[in-house]
Amino acid sequence: MTQQKETENFRVLAINGGQVLGGERPYLNQPFTLHLPICEAGYADAQIDDCIGRRREYPWRPGTRLLLRARFSHEVDHLVGTAGFGFWNAPFGDPTVPWPALPQATWFFFGSPPNDLPLAVNGPGRGWFAATLDATTWQAIRLAPLAPGVLLLNQWARLRHTLWPWVRRHLQISFQPIHEPMTVWHEYGLVWGRTGCEFWLDGRIIHQTSFSPRGPLGFVCWIDNQFMVATPN
Repeated sequence: MTQQKETENFRVLAINGGQVLGGERPYLNQPFTLHLPICEAGYADAQIDDCIGRRREYPWRPGTRLLLRARFSHEVDHLVGTAGFGFWNAPFGDPTVPWPALPQATWFFFGSPPNDLPLAVNGPGRGWFAATLDATTWQAIRLAPLAPGVLLLNQWARLRHTLWPWVRRHLQISFQPIHEPMTVWHEYGLVWGRTGCEFWLDGRIIHQTSFSPRGPLGFVCWIDNQFMVATPN
């Protein structure tokens, strides 16, 4: 079952037993708490966002700054599913926008096993990290006819080391693993500029990239029990 409501600033989504608690102003005194139940079957999600209406009407564009404090209930090795916060275009569908789109995102993202995203040339694409992605540029779209050949050639490690960094540049994929404890309160910052993005943690830059999604995007903060596998090979 999906429950949906709107607060003063955000839409609240609770799916299959997920809960969003608190969130009354001032948020410093009554922060949002996102909770998932033990769920043996089906998709569960607890989420706040402002991804409402058509994607081209989402409210955020380059020139946006995000600052928030957050902590998680478990560390990287014990948290299950995906979680995070930042900006995206809800590419895989949404209760109000059911059709998919090419993804754009700039965010702090967590994924547990078996999540495996196409981030590094070697090693699993999971854990807690800062990342960007924009598959809507003309450089990314022109890769589509080459996708079968790229996937075939990526089966060979030597070619993958040459090809995958090139693909990442065209998809504007950047990422930086975060090794700070997740269960401790941290202040996270994201500066989404026109010529790049900066990710901050407790007042220091942890990742800086020249990649910047074009937008418009919506804010999202969530925890769910899903996974996604999309490796270079």
